Amino acid sequence: MASADPASFAPAPFGWHPEDISFPSGFAWGAATAAYQVEGGWNADGKGPNVWDTFTHQGGDRVFKNQTGDVACGSYTLWEEDLKCIKQLGLTHYRFSLSWSRLLPDGTTGFINQKGVDYYDKIIDDLLANGIVPMVTLYHFDLPQHLEDQGGWSSDAITEVFDNYAQFCFRTFGDRVKLWVTINEPYVVAKDGYEKGIVAPGIMEPGIGAYRAAHNMITAHAKAWHSYNLLYRKKQYGLVSIALNSDWAEPLDPTCLADQEATKRYMAFCLDWFAEPIFISGDYPAIMKSQISVMSTKQGYLSSRLPELTEEEKMMIKGTADFFALNYYTTRKVKHQENTHSEPSASRDREAEQIMDHSWPFAAGSSWLAVVPWGLRRLLKYIKDTYNNPIIYITENGFSQSDPAPLDDTQRWKYFRLTLQEILKAISLDDVHLKGYFVWSLLDNFEWTCGYSCRFGLFHVDFENPALPRVPYRSAIEYAKVISNNGLTKSTEEL
Repeated sequence: MASADPASFAPAPFGWHPEDISFPSGFAWGAATAAYQVEGGWNADGKGPNVWDTFTHQGGDRVFKNQTGDVACGSYTLWEEDLKCIKQLGLTHYRFSLSWSRLLPDGTTGFINQKGVDYYDKIIDDLLANGIVPMVTLYHFDLPQHLEDQGGWSSDAITEVFDNYAQFCFRTFGDRVKLWVTINEPYVVAKDGYEKGIVAPGIMEPGIGAYRAAHNMITAHAKAWHSYNLLYRKKQYGLVSIALNSDWAEPLDPTCLADQEATKRYMAFCLDWFAEPIFISGDYPAIMKSQISVMSTKQGYLSSRLPELTEEEKMMIKGTADFFALNYYTTRKVKHQENTHSEPSASRDREAEQIMDHSWPFAAGSSWLAVVPWGLRRLLKYIKDTYNNPIIYITENGFSQSDPAPLDDTQRWKYFRLTLQEILKAISLDDVHLKGYFVWSLLDNFEWTCGYSCRFGLFHVDFENPALPRVPYRSAIEYAKVISNNGLTKSTEEL
């Protein structure tokens, strides 16, 4: 793929030092959390159950030590402690998600839980009172269980229900919230929740479930964007997008045409699956449509397992994002892998095997998280070139530590520094229109199937102590310096 070619990147000029360059004026410095991962209070004050409550309470060793988010960081009652952390960092922006079932216990506007509204009102008001801009995610993996019982993201009916929920949030909070994310990482929800069944709601429908769930998330997002555009934008002047996760990918053998083509498919089946319809054409990538059609025919299906978007749907979906929200963690090498299986599988449809280069360092506590800061620069350039140079926010990026984690996380801060250097190159050398960076995460928290065994927080949380105290890692202290400086300061190694 052309943008994987290192020659397409401007080399840093002689004497170029990232410490000599400021980030753009008004750059958004943030950190992120998600409701289920930090709030706790799983059944407090009228909150309804969600799919992660159900998934964790069922046990079965699908989550590390069968841990749950019942208490997590206790942020439902300890918001003031979180605010202290945010202020200590000097964040300009804070990204958090609304618990759909805390606001609407059965997922519909038939009953509104006022105590949920009050909780989020206070978060938003406190942030604004301290000069911090909220970025609010409507849905971060925690679908109300009542809606899942009716088919969840597998059902077409959910698109209207999501639109109603989004409109409720725009109406309730939109006078103060100007940055909205509809859905976080639809790829993960579709692949892991409805295809592999390894996360909530735990549905295994190989080769079918992911495509159907993704189809409904894309159309739900588009409906919500149009509702905002038609009913709220002129009064509220906000922006709406969707947070897409993506690896960067490079051919295992850069000289091998088959690996080059596999790398294109890898990106098409990851980022472009969602970004192509929303930002460019209203439809899925051509390479993805043809690939799944061929596989479906081979496997005896009369039509493609990828749902077809109607012309009306394409028109509705195209152009439904006001900025590009990117979650980046890692990079993979990719090689061609022919699919000879008769059983359907979304992972095998792409005929691309992902390979971790073991010469890359790995973040402690996450066997999947190869630390590849230069991959982020290349991904940002790819987005710029492929999606008409959009405004981009990196809405998640971070590195885990294994539990127990040292407060003096010197190695982890090195990873952050290298990442911020690559971001500066993207801005100053590649002219990427990057407007903000959000660390995952503000706090150590419930990391889905890893439970509390890996720690991504800028602040350590002692989960054994009922008070759940927050203590800054060295990374938090160093990140605060970068924010205060709006740029990198010379590291202690360089002084």
